[in-house]
Amino acid sequence: MEHTEHLEHTETPSNMKQQIWRTFWILFVLTIVDIGLYFMLLSTHSMMKNVLFIVLGIVKAFYIVSIFMHMKFERKWLVNFIIYPMLFVAFLVMLMLIEGDFTGASR
Repeated sequence: MEHTEHLEHTETPSNMKQQIWRTFWILFVLTIVDIGLYFMLLSTHSMMKNVLFIVLGIVKAFYIVSIFMHMKFERKWLVNFIIYPMLFVAFLVMLMLIEGDFTGASR
């Protein structure tokens, strides 16, 4: 009878160090863009500004979770178990922003 070992997650690729550095530089550029946009849009107050920063935050969170927390290499059900609730929370935050904007405009 053949013995097979059960692995909890898949193996990381051989070029992991290169992927980490690439992700670092992507996050660095996104953070510079984020800070630059913040100071350029400092005097404006709009819903698009909020949406822009939320989207940039979600993109950065995707890179952090996928590479630095190794979620890119996990099983599909585990990824879905973590990603779907995060999307649901982001949706709720968007609803709260819309409601807050409506409440502020109606006063």
